[in-house]
Amino acid sequence: MQRSDDFLGHPRGLGFLFASEMWERFSYYGMRALLVLYMVDYLLTPERMDAALGLNALKRGLETIFGPLGPQPFASQIYGLYTGLVYLAPILGGAIADRWLGRARTIVIGAALMAVGHFMMAYDRLFLIALLCIALGCGGFKPNISVQVGELYTRADARRDRAYSIFYVGINIGAFFAPLVCGTVGETIGWHYGFACAGVGMAIGLATYVIGLPSLPLEPMRGVRRAPTAQARAQFRRSLIILMLLFAPSALFWAAFEQQGNTIALWAAQSTDRGVDVFGWRAEIPVTWFQAFNPLMIFLFTPPLVSFWSRLSRAGREPSTIGKMSLGCLGVAVSYGVMALAAWTSDGGKASWLWLLAFFCVITVSELHFSPIALSLVSHVAPEGSRSALMGVWFTSMFLGNLLAGWLGSLWSSVPSVYFFLLMGALGVVGALIVEAARRPLGGLLSSRVRRRGD
Repeated sequence: MQRSDDFLGHPRGLGFLFASEMWERFSYYGMRALLVLYMVDYLLTPERMDAALGLNALKRGLETIFGPLGPQPFASQIYGLYTGLVYLAPILGGAIADRWLGRARTIVIGAALMAVGHFMMAYDRLFLIALLCIALGCGGFKPNISVQVGELYTRADARRDRAYSIFYVGINIGAFFAPLVCGTVGETIGWHYGFACAGVGMAIGLATYVIGLPSLPLEPMRGVRRAPTAQARAQFRRSLIILMLLFAPSALFWAAFEQQGNTIALWAAQSTDRGVDVFGWRAEIPVTWFQAFNPLMIFLFTPPLVSFWSRLSRAGREPSTIGKMSLGCLGVAVSYGVMALAAWTSDGGKASWLWLLAFFCVITVSELHFSPIALSLVSHVAPEGSRSALMGVWFTSMFLGNLLAGWLGSLWSSVPSVYFFLLMGALGVVGALIVEAARRPLGGLLSSRVRRRGD
């Protein structure tokens, strides 16, 4: 396949993957910006609990494990189960792509499932079914499109890490506009109209991907699978060990990070003074708009951060992949320290929205040190024929993190905010300590991997 470098000095296919992922994230984060607020303020109120198929049965099941659940704890549990399933499903999606359908077909099916699920969210009765469709669709879409980014480059191409940073900007452009569009529509016109906007975004993403298929990497023919060689099995085991050593830190990172759409959204709604003065006119920031802070800062902070890393690299001082991930975990701890300070100084009153601005600044820098670096690492260490499956394994750490985020979020109503935020910060500290403890074995495995592949 001819790969013309006409997208920011990268293969043309990166532009289509960038745009497809941008619209997919628009749909995902547009719905997520509304999800907890929709449940707490509308769906889980006593008069509507019977509206959705299976909702009462799910509540009874969760209460046998966690005890009685009010609307907010129940909403947080659903949020955690849903976002967790989003990151568990990639194991299935990766295996289907590697073994049977190939990446392109699996991505198309996943995108179609997500579009259908978002439109189903417009109907209360189909709420749980819609969440299941979106989660399964993400499982087909997310690991495979992430792998296709890496496959645009040869193994010796130094542009790979920068490509993932560019791809990550696309993710966050979609995530930035999502709460501004879907959130505003949902808050001002109606929840279901906001969810429908997310469905439109996903349909555009599907169309973009199909149009760009001729520019994407060719896939090997799917015929009779050969038994893996001893070397391939060894490479797979080595790659799996690398991921397992980073599994717990990743889960802890995401358990804290994913509070943004859960308890941080509730803090913004209930405990934040959202008033701003604009040329003498007093306005109030909509709650869902705070969900746009993180993605906005992603594409504001990425260029200077990448430039900073480049300068450090020329001086021989750039942090290693493992070092960056450790710093990412520590940054999460600092961000929740900011929120703990906000809760302590407000003393039960409403805190200025500037505290949230500071929180998002710190947690965004932390994310840039962790998430895109981890994607690049997985793409780099995974052997041919198992890349999607191993990307799915990596996303499973996010599944556990989101489940933990949901369970921890259910404590929000019963734990003082200061202590809740300190607990989130402690997750980041523990994650960093685990990464540092694994630094030596990881360094040996990664250097061995590089020697074997001749990168």
